Parts: sequence; structure tokens; C-alpha cells
Amino acid sequence: MKALVYDGVETLGFRDVPDAMPQDGEHLIRIEAVGICGSDMHAYLGHDARRPAPLILGHEAAGVIVGGPRDGDRVTINPLVNCGTCPACRAGRENICPERQIISMPPREGAFAQYVAMPESNLVTVPEDVPFAKAALAEPLAVSWHTARLALEALHPTMDRKAVVIGGGAIGLAAALALNAMGLDDVTLVEPNAARRQFLIDRCGQTAVGEATGEAPLVVDAVGYGATRALASAIAAPGGVIAHVGLGDSAEGFDVRRATLQEITFIGTYTYTMQDFRDTAAAIFDGRLGPLDWIEMRPLSEGADAFRDLRAGTVAAPKIVLTPWA
Repeated sequence: MKALVYDGVETLGFRDVPDAMPQDGEHLIRIEAVGICGSDMHAYLGHDARRPAPLILGHEAAGVIVGGPRDGDRVTINPLVNCGTCPACRAGRENICPERQIISMPPREGAFAQYVAMPESNLVTVPEDVPFAKAALAEPLAVSWHTARLALEALHPTMDRKAVVIGGGAIGLAAALALNAMGLDDVTLVEPNAARRQFLIDRCGQTAVGEATGEAPLVVDAVGYGATRALASAIAAPGGVIAHVGLGDSAEGFDVRRATLQEITFIGTYTYTMQDFRDTAAAIFDGRLGPLDWIEMRPLSEGADAFRDLRAGTVAAPKIVLTPWA
């Protein structure tokens, strides 16, 4: 099969690799659409020791089951594989399973390929009228759905239901959409890139600004750098909540003293539970997250160019989705 392989820092090659081989309890999936994630970019830049080269990246995928009793079924993929038996899994918190694995990280190759093998429990059926490119957004949208859910659960009921989301990439936009779907009308995205900011306003119908002003009861850091943690610390209202979902770096920035004195809740959020994934997929299928028409489509064979364009900051769309069979 063909795959886009991470060969080293800022180096990707599109070539033949061994076919994906399903194990017991797994299905072979023909990938029809796979998104480029921020974590793929971190690996591409050599910033993620968990993803050593050579490796097939990619974990935001949807496609068709090939062979077996479900041959031909359209599915979107939850890329988190868990043990199913530990206390976290039994409690429905599969995302913190100590044995968790994710495709695009050893020992599991990713979905920037024509095929991938996945367990039955990681698949959600996609209706015939939902395009694969939209179904592939279930994974990144679930990350933000999980973040929004935890943040709102932590927000004191007396606080205004108002939020600021730092970062207008796919995770930031998805967080705003999830918060909208959960009943928040007052959500502002902070995005310094002028082209992307205008895209968020014109194409996504969001309120977007170049710089944050004032305070907000709920702040989502969808970037995760020291500077954005400092900004989140500064603009979170007393008694408010900061939900941190970005994984940009581990530099200092969070103001522990202000958080303590103002009783600000800080929540680190990682991926999603299986229920979050199912809920997100359902929200995509029934339109609660909007038209989701803000993606840019490219062939997987041109994936290296897509990564270079993202690196250069010349992509206005929040998400590039690759098609392996184009």
C-alpha cells in the first residue's frame, strides 16, 4: 500500500510500505479521508520524542471496512486503543488508560496510508449522507468536545456563560463550536493570524479578534505555549476556569499565584472518552456543529507540500484533510 512516511525532521516521503494487517478482533479499513493534526506537525518538526522516524503519522480518519462480516460499512475511527479492563476504562475514562495506544505512535502505525487496522470497538458507523471528510473530523472535534464538557462541568453555576478560546486552528474552532452546541452564545476566538482570523469570521460565522481584552469566566487554551498559558492566566476571571488542551510546549507561563489568589480552576484535558467520541460523531451527523465546510482537501500524495505550507503559515483553513485515493 502507499503511505506518507515521516522520515525525519521536516521530511516526509510518499512510497510503498507493507500492507496493514488486522489482528484478532480488528478490521481492515480503507482510508478515504485523514486530517493533519497539530500533533502530526509537532512530530514533523522533531518536537515529539514519542513519534520517532520512520513512522506513518495521522490519526484523524474515516473510511470503509474491507472484508469480514462488516465489509463495505462506512466508519469513522477513534484512534485511541485501550485495555478495557483497568479502573480508568471501567469508569468510562478510557483516555487515561495506562495501557492506551494511539495510531501514529509506536507500536501502531498511523492513517496517512491507504489502509489501517483497527479494533471493532473503535469504530462508529457513518450515515450514507455524511461525507468522509466530514466524518474524519470526529477525532479533532471530540478532543474539543471533551474539553468543553469538562470546562462547563467545572464552571460555577453563578458565573456568566461566556468564553474566550485562544487559538483559531482546528482545535480552537472546534472548541468554540462545541461550546456553542452546549448552549454558549458568547464565545470569542483569539487568533493573531489575520488570514485565518478573517476565515473564522467569514466562513465559520465566529467572533474572532487579534488580541484578547477583558476577562472571561471560561478560557480555553487551544495552543498550549508558555505565552498562551500566560494570556489565559491573565484573562481568566476570578473564580473562573482555564481548560488547557494545546500541547505546544512545556515552557513556563501559567500564573500559579494569580490562580491561587483568585481561585481559578485549571484543567488539563487529553483527547476524549469513547462516549465523548460517540457524542461528537452524533453532533456531526445531525448538524449541531454546523456545516463543517471549513476544511481544505488535498491528495495524500501531496501531503509533504501540505505540511510545508502549514509550517510556513500560508494555510487559512483550520484543517487540511488528505485523500489517499486521489
